[in-house]
Amino acid sequence: MRAFVVITAVALIITGSGSWGGAMFYSLPVMTWAVLGIFAIQGLAFIPAFLYQTERYYDLTGSLTYISAVALVLLCSGEIDLRSILIASFILIWAARLGSFLFSRMKQDGGDSRFNKIKPSGLLFFRTWMLQGLWVTVTAGAALAALSGSRSVPLNIIDGIAIALWLSGFTIEVVADGQKRQFRQAQSSEAFITTGLWSLSRHPNYFGEIMLWAGIALLTLPALASWQYVTLISPVFVYLLLARISGIPLLEHKADRRWGKEEAYIAYKKHTPVLVPRLRKYS
Repeated sequence: MRAFVVITAVALIITGSGSWGGAMFYSLPVMTWAVLGIFAIQGLAFIPAFLYQTERYYDLTGSLTYISAVALVLLCSGEIDLRSILIASFILIWAARLGSFLFSRMKQDGGDSRFNKIKPSGLLFFRTWMLQGLWVTVTAGAALAALSGSRSVPLNIIDGIAIALWLSGFTIEVVADGQKRQFRQAQSSEAFITTGLWSLSRHPNYFGEIMLWAGIALLTLPALASWQYVTLISPVFVYLLLARISGIPLLEHKADRRWGKEEAYIAYKKHTPVLVPRLRKYS
């Protein structure tokens, strides 16, 4: 129950602060409608997932939720400027690419072992879907606030830096994911990747993810005001989630159990940064 209280409280804070001064639709802020839609999609998707005991569409639903929330805000907010087009385009491109990639990987792997102990419990499985709703809400919070806000600010040199950040982060993530997928197809699951971007960082895809959301947050900054600045927690949340909570710690623990006694892995781990890539490969 505590988890649901936390989820509700954080969602309300992001929704309330992001809605400040924003567009209205049928007596409610547009951002409120978007967040309600985010959690409604998770709740509806949970029903067949629990009945059929499958997590196959979990990641795909998350990506479709981003796309739906952005589309809803654009349709209900009225005038759209160039900044809004860029913000929306960046999220739509990222969500479509990541969703299709994760769904393809899920089909190839046949499932996700992390859900094995969760699926049989309706409460735990439902909580997982609600956590995904919170992930979408917080991560896209600044973007939804900017898209539904009333401020229109011309692009400037800082926005150029934001765009470069997103492009760099997106490229790193796509290349890293592609390299690892090709490696897995060519090698057995018992091997660990040390080539390409993975020779510069143990988790370059996560580094790219953090970079691109930092770029989106920077791009939204001029369009925000007052309480909406609270939503800029987005890139911090992405970093904490990936680097401190569910991303890197879980993968590092899994890798240590599998290869922790191998000299090659010990050397790779010793000389390769966990997240931020070094400028050149260790030799």
